[in-house]
Amino acid sequence: MTKLQTLKPKLQVLDTRRVPTMQAGSWRTEGMTSTQRGYGYKWQKAREGFLRSHPLCVMCEAESRITVATVVDHKIPHRGDQALFWDKGNWQSLCATHHSRDKQREEARL
Repeated sequence: MTKLQTLKPKLQVLDTRRVPTMQAGSWRTEGMTSTQRGYGYKWQKAREGFLRSHPLCVMCEAESRITVATVVDHKIPHRGDQALFWDKGNWQSLCATHHSRDKQREEARL
């Protein structure tokens, strides 16, 4: 009978630090739900239509990669301004990685 060996882990430890995305006093932290901030049914339908018309991540395309977009991002943060929120010229399609990582870092510098 052969004794089983225990294998040593070969995975790196995941870096759990996150880019802070909500600053104190931000319009997002004022106790409003996503629906109250404008991300309700009307937004979901508009988002769906925009992604259907613009299915690829613009940041991946700039890096010569093709990635399906899953997020409609506001190029200029609207910070609760409904005119800017609904301005389709201010929208861009992004993949989840670019939206959650690169775009958040960019906004944190503003």
